[in-house]
Amino acid sequence: MQPSLLRRSKLDRLIGHHIADEQVTDILRRLGCEVTEGKDEWQAVAPSWRFDMEIEEDLVEEVARVYGYNNIPDEPVQASLIMGTHREADLSLKRVKTLLNDKGYQEVITYSFVDPKVQQMIHPGVEALLLPSPISVEMSAMRLSLWTGLLATVVYNQNRQQNRVRIFESGLRFVPDTQAPLGIRQDLMLAGVICGNRYEEHWNLAKETVDFYDLKGDLESVLDLTGKLNEVEFRAEANPALHPGQSAAIYLKGERIGFVGVVHPELERKLDLNGRTLVFELEWNKLADRVVPQAREISRFPANRRDIAVVVAENVPAADILSECKKVGVNQVVGVNLFDVYRGKGVAEGYKSLAISLILQDTSRTLEEEEIAATVAKCVEALKERFQASLRD
Repeated sequence: MQPSLLRRSKLDRLIGHHIADEQVTDILRRLGCEVTEGKDEWQAVAPSWRFDMEIEEDLVEEVARVYGYNNIPDEPVQASLIMGTHREADLSLKRVKTLLNDKGYQEVITYSFVDPKVQQMIHPGVEALLLPSPISVEMSAMRLSLWTGLLATVVYNQNRQQNRVRIFESGLRFVPDTQAPLGIRQDLMLAGVICGNRYEEHWNLAKETVDFYDLKGDLESVLDLTGKLNEVEFRAEANPALHPGQSAAIYLKGERIGFVGVVHPELERKLDLNGRTLVFELEWNKLADRVVPQAREISRFPANRRDIAVVVAENVPAADILSECKKVGVNQVVGVNLFDVYRGKGVAEGYKSLAISLILQDTSRTLEEEEIAATVAKCVEALKERFQASLRD
C-alpha cells in the first residue's frame, strides 16, 4: 500500500490539541502501521487489514481515538468578528414594518402574478407584462402596483366577517420600460390598506369608520422616520383608482413618490369592497436614505403664541399657507399649526377661514412685543400677496 502523509499542522488543527511527537509515533505503530518520521510529519503505511486508513484525515481520526477523546481538553472557540459597517443615514425597511405593526397593521405577502382584468380596473390604459405560461388566467400578468393583491386580500377578509382590516406589504412592482434592462423596471414599493372601524371593538368607544386623515396620519409617521416629512408635499392629483376629492399625490423635492387616498366608489363597487377603503403606496428606494437628526439647543427664553384667522379661496391648500408662514418667519417662528377651518356665516361662498397659531421664540433673547407684532404682520402681508388672503373680522 502507498504511504499516507500525516502533517503536524493538520493534526493539531483538526483535533484542536497538541499531542507529543513520541505519542503520535507510538499510536501509529500500535495500530500496525509502518511509520517513518520526518520534520513535523509522518509517513505511515497502514496494515493490510485496515482498508479504512487511506487518507490523512483517517490517520488523524485514529490518533485521536486511541489518544482518547476524553483526554482532549475543551477550549472555547475564538473568532475575530468584525462589525459590519452601517451608515447612520440608512433606514431599514424592518424599522418601518415595526412601526406599522405597532399601529395595528399586519404584514401580508401576495403574489406578483395578478388578474389582468382586475389590474386594468385599477390602472386603466397602462400596459402590463403578460406571462407566456401562467399558472392560471387569474395570475397571468405581473403587478403594476401592490394595490391589486392588497385589495383582493381585503375582500377575502371581509367575506369572512373581518370588519376592521389594516394590512401592508413591501415588494416589487413590474413596469414595462424600454430604457430598463430587459425592458422591465422593478421598483421596491411599500403599500398599505385600511378599512372598517377606527378602533377595536370596545364598550366605551363609539363605532367610527376610518377616513382619509387616519391613513394620512399613519403615512406621516412613516415619513417622519425618514426625517423628510417637512420636505414632503401632498398635492391634489387625479388617480383613476382613487376618489377625486379624497386623495393626494405624494411629492418629495418635486418628484412624485406615491399616492394616498380613498378607493374610487366605482372601483369599490366592481371589486365588491364593503364600505370605505383607503390605500397608500410609496416608492421605497426614494425614501431609504434618512436625514440624520441634528442636535439643537433648546431656548431658555419664553415662547409666544399669536393666533390669526385668514380667509382664502377654497382651492388654496392649507399646507401652502403654513409653509409660507414658516418661510417668512424662518428665524423666529418655531411652530405653525392649523387648528380650525370655518365655512359659513361671515365667510363668502367659495372661501374658507383658516385659524393658524404662530409660535415665536428666539434662542438668544426674549422677544419684544414690537418684534412679535412685526413678524406676524409680515406673515399676513406675505399671505395677502401670494394667496390674496385677508384677515377675518
